[in-house]
Amino acid sequence: MPAVLVIHGPNLNLLGTREPDVYGQTTMDEINARLARFAATCGIDLDCFQSNAEHELVERIQRSAADGTDWIILNPAGLTHTSVVLRDALAAVGLPFVEVHLSNPHAREPFRHRSMVSDLAAGTIVGFGADSYLLALQAVVNRIEPPG
Repeated sequence: MPAVLVIHGPNLNLLGTREPDVYGQTTMDEINARLARFAATCGIDLDCFQSNAEHELVERIQRSAADGTDWIILNPAGLTHTSVVLRDALAAVGLPFVEVHLSNPHAREPFRHRSMVSDLAAGTIVGFGADSYLLALQAVVNRIEPPG
């Protein structure tokens, strides 16, 4: 069964209450539950992980190289614009990933316009709120080769 790892970066544990005008009212747990339901219908083994600590995100990405993960869906949150170590971890494991953002960073403050990981990503999905994650999972499902 194909395995997909969803990684939520810093402050995404506050979704639903954190700046709902920017990030919406859907919680991270609700996003994960929607993803799990969709993954189950597609025969995908889904694992979701969130941390506010950069080193924990790096360690989880590093573990993905050996734990059977086929794809990563990553919302690096604020680390998008600053984290060379997150970028290096993604490059080191070499797994395909989709970069996701709830808001459209290109329509926000100028410092949010640059992503440290976009050029490594198979694709980016931004600006569709909680649906950004579902769109990313659908894109991954479309790219997973059928068994045999």
